[in-house]
This record gives sequence, C-alpha cells and structure tokens, in this order.
Amino acid sequence: DLRPVPDNQEVFCHPVTDQSLIVELLELQAHVRGEAAARYHFEDVGGVQGARAVHVLSVKPLCLENLSLRGCCQDAWFLSGKQQVAKENQQVAKDVTLHQALLRLPQYQTDLLLTFNQPPSNSRPLGPENLSCPPWSLGNFEQLVTSLTLHDPNIFGPQ
Repeated sequence: DLRPVPDNQEVFCHPVTDQSLIVELLELQAHVRGEAAARYHFEDVGGVQGARAVHVLSVKPLCLENLSLRGCCQDAWFLSGKQQVAKENQQVAKDVTLHQALLRLPQYQTDLLLTFNQPPSNSRPLGPENLSCPPWSLGNFEQLVTSLTLHDPNIFGPQ
C-alpha cells in the first residue's frame, strides 16, 4: 500500500525503521557472469531508483552448500554497496546501504535478486515504544538468503 510494486517483486517494510527487504524474480542476464552479474544488478537497481551515486563496497561468492536453493542455484553472489537516492516525492538524496544476494537459476531463465535496504541509522529515532520490534540486522538478511526455498517451480511459468 506504500508504493506500486511490479508482479515480479515482493517488498517487505520494517514496521518501525525505513528498512526494507525486496525479493525479485528477474530475467536471467546470461551476458554477464560471476561477479560482473552482481554488479550489473546493483547498478540496474540504482538506475531504476534514480540513484545519484552508486558505489560497490564488496562482492563475494556465496557458498552453494550453505543455500537451501543449492539444487537449482548454479551461481550465487553477495554484494554490499551504497547508493545515494531520494525517496519518492523528496528532493534530498540520502546514502542508503544495500546488501544484495544474487542467486542465478538458469534452468528457469531467472536471476533471483534479494535486496536489504538499510538507510542511515539516524533516519528514525528508536524510542522505548519501539523496542519490541528491533531493526533488522545483516544476520537476519543472511538467514533469509540461506533458508529461502522453492515450493512450486510453476512460479517461473511453463518449462
């Protein structure tokens, strides 16, 4: 209800902070491989969001053995970076830290992109009334990435 979301995407917003988790099913970008694929999607997200600056901090491969999706994932990458973006209807751009996991599923012609948006910690003060819902952590995101499972391959359409 906060903003339009395309059919290939699910967005989950933290109830107290400005954090969000995004799960996207994207067309497999076979023309980029390895680390370049993770960078490609990071830069593409920056372009879609109208980022004024995009900076990759780190890119590392994910161990397929640690993923619940290891049976259908051929390649996996974890990227951390910063983007300078303005929220909808705002002029001032803020630095947002993004953590992305790219899981490549070639048998479904799909790149599965998981994004954890982590705005500056001072964007909203956390008072005592909000302690029951602490901010999401990078560990929470890593747990999502490693535990994600595929229950119905028909989500990708007829194979």
